[in-house]
Amino acid sequence: MAPETPRKKPGWPGSGLAKGLAVTLRTMTKRSVTEQYPDVQPELAPRTRGVIGLFEENCTVCMLCARECPDWCIYIDSHKETVPPATPGGRERSRNVLDRFAIDFSLCMYCGICIEVCPFDALFWSPEFEYAETDIHNLTHERDKLREWMWTVPEPPALDPAAEEPKEIAAARKAADKLAAQEAAERQAEQEAAREAAPDTGQGTAQEQEGGA
Repeated sequence: MAPETPRKKPGWPGSGLAKGLAVTLRTMTKRSVTEQYPDVQPELAPRTRGVIGLFEENCTVCMLCARECPDWCIYIDSHKETVPPATPGGRERSRNVLDRFAIDFSLCMYCGICIEVCPFDALFWSPEFEYAETDIHNLTHERDKLREWMWTVPEPPALDPAAEEPKEIAAARKAADKLAAQEAAERQAEQEAAREAAPDTGQGTAQEQEGGA
């Protein structure tokens, strides 16, 4: 036999209405806050998803952002160019050159997937939000406009003092230290070679002076 379900104690009539009115009264006594926009710009959160900025120099036309976009609102055109060899006898290489990078913000749902999957840090969130248009066709912004929005991208937050150093910075510092040590070793070798050659030069000069005398 199934156990009996405990019954809820019936409340007094109108208790739900009284609770709702209490919430209304508490809200009515609070002072309303009105944002004086557009005379006063709102204080946006640091991670506001306003618009997407393009750092064109980092884009390699890998098409990963366009393929991963759920709305297919990213349009990329490119062509290939042949790069001459860096050293004599080397092989020519081909590289992709970006011709067009556009985002249709009438389709974009601001999910941020394109920014997350970009392996070369070419896309960033900007807090800019004042780009409304009267014509929906004008919401497709080309790379010139996306490049301008890069100037409004905020700086990344400071790292925790106890956090590990990023791998990119550690690798760059290691390469710089290695180069500095190599240059220091070369300078030390040159100084030692100069010191070793100095006595020979002085001795030869003295012998020449004695012969002349």
